Amino acid sequence: MTSTVFVGIGLLFTADPEREELEDAALLAEDGVVRWIGPSAHAPEADERVDVEGRAVIPGFVDSHAHLVFAGDRTAEFAARMAGLPYSAGGIRTTVEATRSASVPELVHNTATLVSEMAVQGTTTFEIKSGYGLTVEAERRSLEIAGQFTAETTFLGAHVVPPGTTADDYVHVVTGPMLDACAPYARWVDVFCERGAFDEEQSREVLAAGIKAGLRARVHANQLGPGPGVRLACEMGAASADHCTHLTDRDVSDLADSGVVATLLPGAEFSTRSPYPDARRLLDAGVNVALATDCNPGSSFTTSMPFCVALAVREMGMTPREAVRAATLGGARALRRHDVGILRVGARADLAVLEAPSYVHLAYRPGVPLVAQVWQSGRRLV
Repeated sequence: MTSTVFVGIGLLFTADPEREELEDAALLAEDGVVRWIGPSAHAPEADERVDVEGRAVIPGFVDSHAHLVFAGDRTAEFAARMAGLPYSAGGIRTTVEATRSASVPELVHNTATLVSEMAVQGTTTFEIKSGYGLTVEAERRSLEIAGQFTAETTFLGAHVVPPGTTADDYVHVVTGPMLDACAPYARWVDVFCERGAFDEEQSREVLAAGIKAGLRARVHANQLGPGPGVRLACEMGAASADHCTHLTDRDVSDLADSGVVATLLPGAEFSTRSPYPDARRLLDAGVNVALATDCNPGSSFTTSMPFCVALAVREMGMTPREAVRAATLGGARALRRHDVGILRVGARADLAVLEAPSYVHLAYRPGVPLVAQVWQSGRRLV
């Protein structure tokens, strides 16, 4: 057995509702799991002693929505948006072309680069979607690559309709041979239920087929305008409805009643100059809220969870505590995980040491690299 005790923690944010914050704290990790939390003065002996000298410690971030397997970029599209052109989902096809043309080593290298960026910013658990292949083989290849980096892999064959086919015909491919090829490499099934992508019935068909194949559901919902995505997510028992930018009162009450997590992706609103989701409205209604990066080359090319925390506080009505909780425990709930996103006895010893006395600095000092150390399963990652 190997053990590490962290002492001198100025402020420990556990994300555990029973004991969310402790001052002058210590934490014992043994064999990758948290074994003890308490006052620093009472810290037990361990194989290694790490004095963080008054710094704050939080759980490793859980990024529950990311599109990391792709090639190319969409710099020109971003520049055009900044010049005033509106955002639409059509640019995805540009990335599809580049991704199909890339070799496996190129895609692995690109994904590894983004994963490394995540790690140095405190992310220890993350999801990766397919969706930039849109053929049976290209989607399978994307998920196989994603599985080299995370267990949280999502089949998003229903991202957009590729050229040369209709939405109905493509759904038959997604729910048939594509699903057969991809299900062994995926834990989740997702669909972009949005105008310009897939309508309610097509989305329901995709989710139902994925669930029948043993996958859990999640939904891209209500990003570009009001629509059926959130209602469908609640109907189908999805783990999360992601984006949730344009919500009716019924949408909010359905989320609260169903327990479906509303995963908010402020990087997308920042990069598309779109209205931000109203997190305050969701939280006040009792909805479980998560934050994630939505890292993708078109609408949110960031791997930084601290950046998303700062945006959530500044633009979405969240307190710093609520934003950090959403970026840790909220993300874990969106992935139906109980072992990450929280620091309590029995949880995985994933934690970030901040170069600051409090997690509030993540919003107070936006853009500053405040993550000093990252530990994953009790081992130093950064």
